[in-house]
Amino acid sequence: MKIALIGASGRVGLKVVDEALARGHSVTAIARNLDKLPDRPKLTKHRADIYDADAVAKAVAGHEAVISTFNPGWTNPAIRSDTTRGTRSLIAGLKKAGVRRALFVGGAGSLMTVPGKRDVDSPDFPAQWKEGALGAADALEIVRGEKDLDWTFLSPAVVLTPGPKTGEYRLGRDAPVRDAEGKSVVSDGDLASAILDEIETPKHIRQRFTVGY
Repeated sequence: MKIALIGASGRVGLKVVDEALARGHSVTAIARNLDKLPDRPKLTKHRADIYDADAVAKAVAGHEAVISTFNPGWTNPAIRSDTTRGTRSLIAGLKKAGVRRALFVGGAGSLMTVPGKRDVDSPDFPAQWKEGALGAADALEIVRGEKDLDWTFLSPAVVLTPGPKTGEYRLGRDAPVRDAEGKSVVSDGDLASAILDEIETPKHIRQRFTVGY
């Protein structure tokens, strides 16, 4: 497939680039900073501002699917508002370019730790991550309102660890996937694998899902 990846220079984005290329796909890596991405066969690098819908449309035109691992930066004091602003711009760009298939990677804070209660709303949720988690939760609601895109929203496990692909992950919907010890964990390698599995064989069109061990 011809896949556009927004946020390609981030931690998850770099893993997705590796996984997509390993599977033989052609990838257009879209980011403002492309220095982390070396030249590789079947990889096209495109510098673009995701807050500019016209720039997004130009970057993604002609692709079969778009993956967004966009994050405005955990140290950004406006992370919540910039997440929602970026999400709206991305959606507008996709529509302008006529690309229907899109997978958005968001945070785990919007997962339900108990029925009807998001993890981010817990008084024990870490303060340093709260604004970013709220931004990702807002982005989920924006995406859920879209009727013209074949969207999927993927929330990772509560703990995302550095590590290779094992292929042993399990899928869930709106509650964290937990292991035998009650932990919700997945490696960034397996998260990238889950992203490409969903792009290649869609099972969650207009749905949110999550992964974990």
